Amino acid sequence: MPTLLWFRRDLRLRDLPPLLAAAAGDGEVLACYVLDPRLEASAGARRLQYLYDALRDLRDGLGGRLYVTRGRPEERIPVAAKAIGASAVHISADYTPFGRRRDDAVEAALGDISLEASGSPYLVSPGRVTKPDGGPYKVFTPFHRAWREHGWRAPATSGLKSARWLDPSDVAGAVDIPDAGVALDMPAGETAARKQWKSFVANGLDTYAADRNLPDLNGTSRMSAHLKFGTIHPRTMAADLGRGEGAQAYLRELAFRDFYAAVLGEWPRSAWWNWNSSFDDMEVDDGPDAHKRFEAWKAGRTGYPIVDAGMRQLAETGWMHNRVRMIVASFLVKDLHLPWQWGARWFLEQLVDGDMANNQHGWQWAAGTGTDAAPFFRVFNPTTQGEKFDPDGGYVRRWVPDLDDDSYPEPIVDHAAERKEALRRYSEIT
Repeated sequence: MPTLLWFRRDLRLRDLPPLLAAAAGDGEVLACYVLDPRLEASAGARRLQYLYDALRDLRDGLGGRLYVTRGRPEERIPVAAKAIGASAVHISADYTPFGRRRDDAVEAALGDISLEASGSPYLVSPGRVTKPDGGPYKVFTPFHRAWREHGWRAPATSGLKSARWLDPSDVAGAVDIPDAGVALDMPAGETAARKQWKSFVANGLDTYAADRNLPDLNGTSRMSAHLKFGTIHPRTMAADLGRGEGAQAYLRELAFRDFYAAVLGEWPRSAWWNWNSSFDDMEVDDGPDAHKRFEAWKAGRTGYPIVDAGMRQLAETGWMHNRVRMIVASFLVKDLHLPWQWGARWFLEQLVDGDMANNQHGWQWAAGTGTDAAPFFRVFNPTTQGEKFDPDGGYVRRWVPDLDDDSYPEPIVDHAAERKEALRRYSEIT
């Protein structure tokens, strides 16, 4: 009998376990993607552009045989599955709160047609690495040790040649792949992901440990969007990581990605609420002045060059260097005293690589409210952070060309004074 392969955060044809599962029988396979209006409404234009471009690359890899439809998956997937007489729908497991609710709804709507999950977007799926008593880890360092001991599988063999693909024109309800009408600063899709990874391994991996914190250098892999959409699997990447300092530093970042996914999977409430609920009553600012400062932060008009450089890079490209993400996050929550959720929501709207687990728990790390968070008394000084990580000022000059003009704003707050105020507020609840 035919099967349906439902793509989501796995827009690739290599190292894809559900493809192997779908092609295991004698039946043909319908490759399918559902454009969910809920996800389209919550994603910024650049993230949508990446998605649409990646779908075009996937369609090309399938020789045009990709069925794209629009609607709620619990409605569209059963219709497509029944139209081809599918025995099963194959997916990669999704551990986000939204993904689990969606998949439960689809499974219920499928009735006698089974929904079968194989693999996940992670090196080690959430819930696999636990403490000796079976409980979840709350701190990264012991998780990291257990994660390495647990290990992961080698990349899956390709099922592309063994699959016999159904012609999507035989299924009603197909739509064209849209275009968001914006330019990306990097190409999207599996072809681009594998090319970018190969280039980084050859030219950037050895110096990654030393260069990754310097935003003026091209010292990061720029693989985050590819990982977000699953145009490459982290197993494919891990297979190229040896014992060198750069390789091990990179592997640690992949471990952080798995850790935050595990945390969100275990505590889904932490997507928008403090993981450490004792911080729920902390005083934060609101009102017209707070919103005015928030707008200045979003626009890169705070008067702190490293902060403004990061926010302008985000606005122009849909990406921001990770070190600078930490600096601008600390500034929002500890200098401006605004809720981390405001910044997290803005990041999700702007980032091409916007990922619920990484983004929300990265923000809680900065705010001191999450698992393994930065101590609440650690308040980044934006001036000294700029001097340390952009010592020659190249990053700032690129993104803040008006720095020496009369139009560049004075600092909107005094860091020393706001640091004291932040510590006062934190001390009231600790």
